[in-house]
Formats: sequence, structure tokens, C-alpha cells
Amino acid sequence: MTEWLRQPGFFATHATVGADLSQLMATLFTALFIVGWVQAKRKQGHAHHWLMLGGMIAMLVFFVNYYLFRSLGVLAFEGKEGFGGSEELYHGVFIPLLTFHIILVVIGIVMAIYMIVLGFRSQALVGDRRVLKDAVLQTSWRKVGLLFGSITGVVVVLFLSRVVTAGFSMRKMEVYLGFLVLLAIVFGLEILIQRIWPNGERRHRALGTFTMVIYCILFITGSVTYTMLYILYPGKIG
Repeated sequence: MTEWLRQPGFFATHATVGADLSQLMATLFTALFIVGWVQAKRKQGHAHHWLMLGGMIAMLVFFVNYYLFRSLGVLAFEGKEGFGGSEELYHGVFIPLLTFHIILVVIGIVMAIYMIVLGFRSQALVGDRRVLKDAVLQTSWRKVGLLFGSITGVVVVLFLSRVVTAGFSMRKMEVYLGFLVLLAIVFGLEILIQRIWPNGERRHRALGTFTMVIYCILFITGSVTYTMLYILYPGKIG
């Protein structure tokens, strides 16, 4: 699989299959989320719920599995030799843009998990309509601790079962630990944010808009990085 991802890409650029696949999926997911955002604006609750839930889960599954093979996808290259531009452009433009993009990736992953959780907590079925609850939506550290402890127990059991059947893998352990860290951040974020927006409906709408802005900026920075790395200033990609 790793070798296939390193083959020449299908967009007729200097990119690899992995880089082109990452860019393609980023485009598709961004378009999908924009459609979901429009559905929310039109108060199409059922369609919005299932499209965003399916889209965010698919995005998380794709990029987590992709990371196991190719790390940062479109950004995977070996040092400066992956960039064919000047030193000034590399250090003054490309690296700052790359750093900003990676920071947004982390924020985007956290918000994806958070919005899935918040989506279930803040919704209600009224007849045949799915709506947001116009009410206070809060939790406690005790409930968060119990839930996180239960999930941690399940994750540990799953990891140990994988170790028994397939052997120990540091990369897989990083994925499991990363998942727990993300959940811890999400739960901590919930405790903090619920003080700012105690109303579930307002919280969902405000953070949904914030998440959409993050994803749109992510797509732009990722596309600019892809263009610089594989079209304008290609280096020794492989």
C-alpha cells in the first residue's frame, strides 16, 4: 500500500498518488460539509444530521488510516528536497503556511469529534422533524470522567487484543493514544464552552459556523501547499 501511494499521481502534476488522493478527498469532504451547512441554514434537520455525521466519520476514518501509510498526505515529503523553490520562499512562505495548515488540521479533527458529540446532545425529534434544543445543555466533570474512563477501558481492551493477535505496533499505539488525547481535549472543551454558550442551540450554531470556517481555510491552505509543492516548485518527491 505504501509503495502504491508513492507512485506518480493521477492529476498530471509532480505529486504522488498519495498526495493526489489526499487533495481529492479534502476537496470532496469540504464540498460535502458546505452542502451540510446549507442544509442547516434551510432547517433541513434530518438531511443535515445524517450528511454531517456520515461525512465527519468518513473523514476521520480516511485520514486516520491514511496517516498510518503516508503521515501528512499532501504534506508528506522529505525535508527541503521535497520543495524546489528558493530558500527564502521555503522558510518565509512555505514553512509558515505548512505550520499554519497543520495547526488547523489538529483543530479541525478536534472540532469534528466535538461536533459529532454536540450534534447528538443538542438535537431533539419533534414529530417528523429533527431540531436543536432551545434549552440549557450542560454536563459535569463527574459525568465526563465516568464516560472518558469507560471509553479508555474499551480502547485499552481493543489495543491489547490487537497486540495479542497481530503483535505490538508503535504506530498503532500512537493512533489509540491519539484518539484518547483527542477525546480528553473534546471533553475538556465541552466543560469550558458550555460556560460561554449554555444554550445548546446557540452553541451548536456558533460552533458549527466556526468549524465550517476552519474547514474552508484548511482547504485553501492545503490547496496552496499542494500547488507550491507539486506544481510551481516541485522537488524530489518520492
